[in-house]
Amino acid sequence: MSAHHITLSDVSSENARRYPDTVAVIDDEVRLTWTQFERRVNQVANVLTDHGVGRGDRILWLAQSSHRFLELFVATARVGAMICPANWRQSAQEMAFVIDDFDPRVVVWQAEEIGDAVGAARDLAGADAVWLQHDSTDADGYEALVTAASDTAPTAGEVSADDPLLVIYTAAIIDRPGGSMLSHRNLLTMAATTARITGTDHAAVFVNSGPLFHIGNFQFESLSTFLMGGTNIYVRRVEAAEILQLIADEKVTAAFLMPPTIFEIKELNKTKGLDISSLRAGAFTPVWGDALPADPNLWARQSGGFGQTEVTGLALLRGFGEPGLGNGGRPSPFTQVKIVDTDRNEVPDGEIGEIAVRGETVHLGYWNRPEVNADRFLPGGWWRTTDAGRREADGTISFLGTMTRMIKSAAENIYPPEVEGALASHPAVAKAAIIGVPDAAFTQSVKAVVALNEGASATAEELIEHVRSQIASYKKPKSVEFVVELPTVNGQTDYDALDAQFGGGGYPGKTDITQTTG
Repeated sequence: MSAHHITLSDVSSENARRYPDTVAVIDDEVRLTWTQFERRVNQVANVLTDHGVGRGDRILWLAQSSHRFLELFVATARVGAMICPANWRQSAQEMAFVIDDFDPRVVVWQAEEIGDAVGAARDLAGADAVWLQHDSTDADGYEALVTAASDTAPTAGEVSADDPLLVIYTAAIIDRPGGSMLSHRNLLTMAATTARITGTDHAAVFVNSGPLFHIGNFQFESLSTFLMGGTNIYVRRVEAAEILQLIADEKVTAAFLMPPTIFEIKELNKTKGLDISSLRAGAFTPVWGDALPADPNLWARQSGGFGQTEVTGLALLRGFGEPGLGNGGRPSPFTQVKIVDTDRNEVPDGEIGEIAVRGETVHLGYWNRPEVNADRFLPGGWWRTTDAGRREADGTISFLGTMTRMIKSAAENIYPPEVEGALASHPAVAKAAIIGVPDAAFTQSVKAVVALNEGASATAEELIEHVRSQIASYKKPKSVEFVVELPTVNGQTDYDALDAQFGGGGYPGKTDITQTTG
C-alpha cells in the first residue's frame, strides 16, 4: 500500500479536530470556527462535484479577496482540482486571455466594482464554463447553492500531494502570461518554512490585505497561518483606517502591508492611540520604528531572500544561518541551488551565472506551456529561474538581477515588453522603451521613453491613457520622455543608456526588500 501524503484538504480537516473552537476565518461579520469552516468546505466541494468538477479540473476566481476564496481553495483541494485567483485589476482583454487559456469548468465571479470588466471579458472569451456569482443573493448564486448543499464530505477519488492546486499567472515568460502550477506539497513546504522564519503558530491572526493573485500574500503569511491552525482575516481592499482598527480589535499578529500603508497607519494612530502591540513588524521593522514592539523573529532580524512564483515564493532566505555575503541568503532545507552558464553547466563558486533551483517548492511547470517547460527544466528537476546570481564563499547566494529586466512597483511586478507593446499600438508611436525610476514610496515607478513617427504628435497624457485602456492600470507609465530615436547597442535598445540618461534604477536585487521576481 502506498503512503498517503498530507494535502491542504487534510490540514483543514485536522485543524477542525485540533482546534474546533478556534476562529479559522473572519470577513466583516462572518466568523467561522474551524469546525464551521470544515462544514462549509464540504458544502462547497459538493457544489463543485454537482457541476462535474473532479481531479485535474480547473476553477477560476474572478473576484477580490473574500473568505469564500479560502473555502473554495480548500474545497478545490478536496476534490483534486486546481484554482486560479485571476488579477481582478486587469483589463477585459487580459481577463479574457486567462479565461480562454485556463479553460475553467467553473468561474466564481464578483459583480461589485469589477462586474463591468468581468462581463466584458466573458463576452470576449470563448471558454465554456459554469459562472457562479459569489456576491449574489439570487437562488442560483454561489452563496445560495453552498447553503443548500450537504455538509457531508463528498466521495472523491484519490488526491495526491503532488497534484497541482494553486495556479498563479505570471508575465515572466515575457511573450504571454503563463499560469505557474503549485502543488499541495509545494504550498505546504513553503508554509512550514515560512512559519519557522516568521514565528507563525496556532495563535496567529493574519490579515489578507495582499492580492490573491500574488504569491507574497500566501507566503507572508496566509498559508502558514492556515497550516498552524490560526485565523485568516479577509479585507476587500487596503484601507489604512480599517486595517488599523482590525489590528486593535482582533489582536492581529501579521498583515501583508506595503510601506505607504504602514506610514498611513502610523499617522492615523497618532490620533487614535489604539493598542496595536500584537502586530509583528517583520521585514518592515525599520518602517514601523517604535510604533511596534521589537520583533524577535528571524524575518525581522534577517529579512529578505530570493524567489519567484515558480519556486513558491522565497525559496532562499537570509534567515537560514548567519546573514552572510549574499543578499539572497541560503536555500531552505527543502531546496537546492546551483549556478549555471549559458550551456547550462554548473559554474564554480564566485562566478556569475543563472540561478537554478530544485526541491520541494519548485512548481510543476506552467499550465498549457509544454515548450516553455521543456526549455526551463534541466535534467534532474532543476528549474532555470532566468535570474542572474553567484554563490559566495560562505555558501550564500547573491541575486544580481533579472535576465528579463523587471520593474517592481510596491507589491506588483511589471514587465517592460508588455507595456512597450501597449505603447507601440498607438498610431503615433514609432518605438518605445520602458525603464524603472526609483520611487521612495513604491520602490520604482514606470517611465516611458518614446520616439514618435515622423510628423506625428502625441502628449504624455494621451499615451498614458492609451496604455491604461490596453492593460492593467497599475502598469501604465507615470511619466513619458520624448526622444528623436532610442539608443541601441548591437541593434537592440540600450536600456543601460536610457537608465543613465533618464534616472532609471532601483531594479529588484538592489533595493527590493524581498527580492521576489515572479
